[in-house]
Amino acid sequence: MGFSGGLKAAMLVSSSLSHARPLTCASSSRLVSQPHDLVKWVTREGGFVHRAVKIAQLDSGGYGLGLVAKEEIPIGADLIVLPQHLPLHFTSFQQDQKNDENSLLLQLSSHVPDELWAMKLGLKLLHERAKLGSFWWPYISNLPETFSLPIFFPGEDIKNLQYAPVLHQVNKRCRFLLDFEQQVKRALVGVKPDKHPFDGQEVDASSLGWAMSAVSSRAFKLHGNKNSNGINFDIPMMLPLIDMCNHSFNPNARIVQEQESGSTNMRVKVVAEKVIKEDDPLLLCYGCLNNDLFLLDYGFVIQSNPYDCIELRYDGALLEAASMAAGVSSPNFSTPAPWQELILSQLNLAGEAPDLKVSIGGQEIIEGRLLAALRVLLATDKETVRKYDLNTLKSLDAEAPLGVANEIAVFRTLIALCVVALGHFPTKLMDDESLLKQGASGSTELAIQFRIQKKSIIIDVMKNLARKVKVLSSNEKVTAEG
Repeated sequence: MGFSGGLKAAMLVSSSLSHARPLTCASSSRLVSQPHDLVKWVTREGGFVHRAVKIAQLDSGGYGLGLVAKEEIPIGADLIVLPQHLPLHFTSFQQDQKNDENSLLLQLSSHVPDELWAMKLGLKLLHERAKLGSFWWPYISNLPETFSLPIFFPGEDIKNLQYAPVLHQVNKRCRFLLDFEQQVKRALVGVKPDKHPFDGQEVDASSLGWAMSAVSSRAFKLHGNKNSNGINFDIPMMLPLIDMCNHSFNPNARIVQEQESGSTNMRVKVVAEKVIKEDDPLLLCYGCLNNDLFLLDYGFVIQSNPYDCIELRYDGALLEAASMAAGVSSPNFSTPAPWQELILSQLNLAGEAPDLKVSIGGQEIIEGRLLAALRVLLATDKETVRKYDLNTLKSLDAEAPLGVANEIAVFRTLIALCVVALGHFPTKLMDDESLLKQGASGSTELAIQFRIQKKSIIIDVMKNLARKVKVLSSNEKVTAEG
């Protein structure tokens, strides 16, 4: 799997960089046992923190720190304001390429793929963590020492996720970190200590993983300054104190950027979206993300996540097997007629470079491309199909556009496809729930929670489709009797 047990829970980090002092307090999960007072640092540096905002322990175990209201806060109140120089971002390196150590970091960042953008800012975070007297040390000292992201899971718990798309991403990130460690080491050979971007210290896959995880789980993509064309561009920023707000799809606060008066500088604010009652946590929405991204980038799973979905591969032979299992006979899945093939190409499910990833669950319940493909492939009359545009065929709200019989056949095939998808998991939902009740903890608990949510999506979709089949069948019967 790599990292001999998922980066060994990041414990190598403790000795690989300066400022990472040995743990003196077993209950401390921050980088140092006595970190700086973040609220005082932010206000001392020209920021603002509402008098009712405090840092508090939100749960009994792990790094459960967050922001809480000490008293009721009215709607519209500024909760935190950061002046432009407090957020930590990578662009300052790009503005100062003459500095040898910054040029080296820029060179290293060029080897980071765009999808792993967190590693680019992670390089600066490591640079600041290693640098004695870093301006951002009061902030960095408050960061967690370890993270609950899957790249740090023991190998067995990575397998326990049981979901191929996430397993692929975990393996991909682990391989990248191992390869990037070697690139960093090669780039630093012969660099003099005073020019060394990490203060002469060795940087390994573990410390790189810590930095990437710190950024992915805490950074926000916000507007930077305008470029030469006068266009704002989004850049990842680590926002001291603000990044201690937890996530909710029903937040009570939001991030606002506004220009400082008499200046081109932008400050970042958190504003109360509603009345925040005493002892309530401050909550931001990190985005309408599925559990794959929440787990990979943030290290947690949301129960009943309305944006979570299951990724499937569009495959004619698989659909044919599903339709046969559902008692729906169609020879067209593996060998569609030319007119059906044309529509599949328009859906980007056939042709030279098709996108065969489709999904169930989430806001659509059934991804529109998959729904339209099944409706078309189970249709026998091309003239009827041609009466409808693709958007109608892709919509679940369009009630039986190609007829009730066609719609029932589509839904039954989809239910059978769900059964196949459920069968790909090695354990059953009841087994997983039993394991949680027995007291699984740490990464094992997180892995089980993740796969429970994935299986729950499939079961919910099946129930939803079964209800639709029942209604359609009832309507068909009434029509026939009438």
